[in-house]
Amino acid sequence: MSRFAGVSLFLAGVLLAGVARGEPPVWVVHGRHGQVVLFGSVHLLPRGVDWKPAALRQALAKADDLWFELPVNQATDETALRLAAARARLPATDSLWAYLTAAQRARVEQAAIAVGLPPTMLPPLRPWMADLTLSLAADARTGAEATAGVEVQLQAETPLRARRHALERVGQQIDFLAGGSSADQVASLDETAREITEDPNIYDRTVAEWLSGDLAGLEKDNLTPLKTAAPDTYRRLIADRNRRWARVLARLVNNGRLAVVVVGAGHLVGPEGVPALLRARGLRVEGP
Repeated sequence: MSRFAGVSLFLAGVLLAGVARGEPPVWVVHGRHGQVVLFGSVHLLPRGVDWKPAALRQALAKADDLWFELPVNQATDETALRLAAARARLPATDSLWAYLTAAQRARVEQAAIAVGLPPTMLPPLRPWMADLTLSLAADARTGAEATAGVEVQLQAETPLRARRHALERVGQQIDFLAGGSSADQVASLDETAREITEDPNIYDRTVAEWLSGDLAGLEKDNLTPLKTAAPDTYRRLIADRNRRWARVLARLVNNGRLAVVVVGAGHLVGPEGVPALLRARGLRVEGP
């Protein structure tokens, strides 16, 4: 789930042009008989952003395996839409507004207007789907597109001899989004609405932080607010998945192959990020 709010694509271009260019970071995890090159993705990007570091290009040219969170193809998109739609709506006698305080409702309605959505479309939705709907609409307002995102570009550009793999199934990701308690879903929705209404530059700032390798900024802007506002959502979407992925990567580094693993950038930062978890397992991890 994207938690980015945004402003116009013009402003995005102004902000990104002013970044003191480093590079998005790359980690190399060494095993006895193999390596994993780990890279953090921004799933939706404006077109024309120059983001590919040389170390990633070199690894992809030699990679035996390419791993994403989910398979990158039309079938995945269609399955995600179908499964999400099946769990998106409240019973006909229920309303999203019944789960929100007056202040939360006002904030959500204001956020909907800010991203160009009629607030009247939200009451039939469960809180997690209202949250996702606002987040995606906010991203779209910046000009960010999945077709310009990291995964789609790497899927198209990586040699076909590199075998494609996925860390998760679509149904699992829908469960992560929809499976929390109503209270925690509402807390996450309220945080998204707050970001949209009070911090409209967060998407542009996040991309700038990613491009310059500012891991502390990524943690501050994209993990800490969710962890504070909706700790159960943070656990399900971030911490638990990081631990599962770290176990998978710890096996991959000993299979005699070179794997490039691409997951959301927020999964790679902080003490619960995948690189930190791999280091805690005693693996040698080059990178920030």
